Amino acid sequence: MTQARPSKSPNSATPPSPAKPAPGPIKIKVTLRRDSPLAPYSLKAVPPAPPGAIRIATWNINSVRLRWRLLKKLASTAAPDIICLQETKTPDEHFPSKRLAALGYEHRAVCGMKGYNGVAILSRRPLHAATPREWCGRPDCRHILAAFEIAGQRVELHNVYVPAGGDIPDPKINPKFDHKLSFLREQAAWWERQPQNVARILVGDLNVAPYETDVWSHKQLLKIVSHTPVETDLLGKVLAAHEWTDAARHLVPEPTHMYTWWSYRNRDWKASDRGRRLDHVWVTRELKPLLAGVHILKGARDWAQPSDHVPVIVDIKP
Repeated sequence: MTQARPSKSPNSATPPSPAKPAPGPIKIKVTLRRDSPLAPYSLKAVPPAPPGAIRIATWNINSVRLRWRLLKKLASTAAPDIICLQETKTPDEHFPSKRLAALGYEHRAVCGMKGYNGVAILSRRPLHAATPREWCGRPDCRHILAAFEIAGQRVELHNVYVPAGGDIPDPKINPKFDHKLSFLREQAAWWERQPQNVARILVGDLNVAPYETDVWSHKQLLKIVSHTPVETDLLGKVLAAHEWTDAARHLVPEPTHMYTWWSYRNRDWKASDRGRRLDHVWVTRELKPLLAGVHILKGARDWAQPSDHVPVIVDIKP
């Protein structure tokens, strides 16, 4: 049944239109783009290092045997003097040493195991006193250190792979997360005991995005492993324990967004840009004045069979 609309009475007056309010000031919302030119992203070639500088790259390669050809691309794209790798996922006897020596990286310090973890330092210049370190009583190949020289000064280089921590941010029900927190606590306590006034560099996949602008959404990731308050607080304690300087944030401070990891689960990772800054380079006070540049090779995320991490590159000029 269709209901007829009531007709207007011919004698009814049309009510006057309400007066329009006076126009107020126009509000413009300005948002800093996540791919702002201030972010040190390189999509193709990385600018050359300053004359006399040493260039160090850190990269979670997610299997060096599967992706060793990408190291050739990194060498031609960025020309690092030293490359630090995490998640090499191969025992030392199967590490592709000859192939990497052909790229100019004749000096190596490796600590690997089958299928998991693994760290390596590749260098065009001599390395000394290469030593692996164990954490939490586990021989799981997460830390190797070696020394090299910059303008006659000995520099200690630490390559670290912090446990990812699984998916549930509760140490009581997730042993992987408990391991991660224990690892960071041990690191903080150990670095606090190390002597100061030594030139040191710490690089690696630290699996924590510490600042609000190190993730695509601070509010949405507060309960997601890698950005929970307990993790960011502990990483801050590691940073403070040895008076480290976060090289990337020293050179490119907030509020610029910077990411080094984009999940494989995002089919169009560039369009969504849901990244996190999990890969870091830290230096001690002796090297802080020598920091000359930082680059994040974002274009590597589009390489064939890519890692979900991209290389982070720092230039140090004596």
